[in-house]
Amino acid sequence: MLTAKENMREVIRGGHPDRLPNSYEALRLLVHPLTMFGAGFPTKGGPDVVNDWGVTYSFPSNVPGGFPVHTPDKIVIKDIENWRDYVKAPSLDFTEEQWAAAKAMFDAVDGTKTYKAAMVAPGLFEHCHHLMSIQEALMAYYEYPDEMHELIEFLMNWELELAKGICEHLHPDAIFHHDDWGSEINSFLSPSMFREFFLEPYKKIYKYYHDHGVEIIVHHSDSYAANLVPTMIEMGIDVWQGAISTNNIPELLKKYGGQITIMGGIDNKFVDFEGRTYETCNEVARRVIAECGDKYFIPCLTQGDPGCAYKGTYEYLVDVIDHINCEKYGHKLEDIQNARVPIQLF
Repeated sequence: MLTAKENMREVIRGGHPDRLPNSYEALRLLVHPLTMFGAGFPTKGGPDVVNDWGVTYSFPSNVPGGFPVHTPDKIVIKDIENWRDYVKAPSLDFTEEQWAAAKAMFDAVDGTKTYKAAMVAPGLFEHCHHLMSIQEALMAYYEYPDEMHELIEFLMNWELELAKGICEHLHPDAIFHHDDWGSEINSFLSPSMFREFFLEPYKKIYKYYHDHGVEIIVHHSDSYAANLVPTMIEMGIDVWQGAISTNNIPELLKKYGGQITIMGGIDNKFVDFEGRTYETCNEVARRVIAECGDKYFIPCLTQGDPGCAYKGTYEYLVDVIDHINCEKYGHKLEDIQNARVPIQLF
């Protein structure tokens, strides 16, 4: 039997997988020193946190995720024409001891069974609207394109510096990059405008990773982004994680299978809610897998990490997909479980 990592690689390459990849079983998401030692993200129900860019984040206990606070006093970029007066990038000059602490986490993972994926968030699009609010950012692409190009280039260069440190010190074989590009029904930017601002910067970032030992780029966007898939492919994305059902995933697989792998299809809203049962997860997962098939597809919650809002949902889905693999491919449950590292939930 292939390990979870080997099996995922076969799916991405269009080879000969021996079962469906199961959720995040072949991706262990790991962090770098800025995440470990910088000002981070608030815990659910905890106090607001101001990160190293000066962005204030809040995570109330009654919502599924945290987000930046954009009251007038909290917005970082108060004038896009003078954005350089407001944006101060955090230092990436970490000590050898700090890099060693992160490296120890990577070294502790069995790289034969899972990809060691360095997690980077937020991405360029999110970073812009975290600094200035989504409304101001979307208007600025039209009204101040030169300044937005300059800001994105600044963020890109900072990301490239971070990428250099990650590759030189941690040697990941995968990158898990967050950047949500749409709502449930459409992308935030038209495909042409998205390409204008983000194609070249992302090509540079993802090319750097690919050129420096990273085998796969997994990009998370739990949204509608079917209209951006050709651009994703050109950027160098290997796996789009988070594709929700409104994207018509079977049609995307038919059209782009072999150029990109889609990981998702199981929308959180269908299975991750108070009162859901194992039977709920079983019904939805089986329907999605029947619709999407087993080529260039990884069934998974659309959430951008191995977790869930309601305790037990992720484990239910992993168990359902394990049993589907036993039924469809004749595997023993114990063998499937032994072929991956233990689940580590966020």
